[in-house]
Formats: sequence, structure tokens, C-alpha cells
Amino acid sequence: MAATKKKGTKKRNKLGVKNSLVNNINARKKKGTARPKRKKTVSRKSYSAMQKNWGKKKK
Repeated sequence: MAATKKKGTKKRNKLGVKNSLVNNINARKKKGTARPKRKKTVSRKSYSAMQKNWGKKKK
């Protein structure tokens, strides 16, 4: 039988938070998981795209 997806379930990652860039960043801060400095920054392009969606609810 083919595996069926459950409706309404939210994907969670290894940190136990919903998959979104903001949530992942905040979870890493709380956990204290560090990265090398060159991998640490978020690009201006992706950050501005994130900001456009802040406060908007999904339908």
C-alpha cells in the first residue's frame, strides 16, 4: 500500500520546531548550536523575502 499523508500535520525538523527559516534560527539560538561564521549569515535577499511574509496568516 502507498503511504498516505495526514492532513493538517505540520512538518517538524530535528530541532522540534515547524519548518521555517525564522523558527529554525530562533530554535538554534535557544539550543546554543553554533555554525562557522561564513555559514552564519542570512542573505539580504532571503531576509527581505522573510520580512514580507511576517504577520500574514496562511489560509
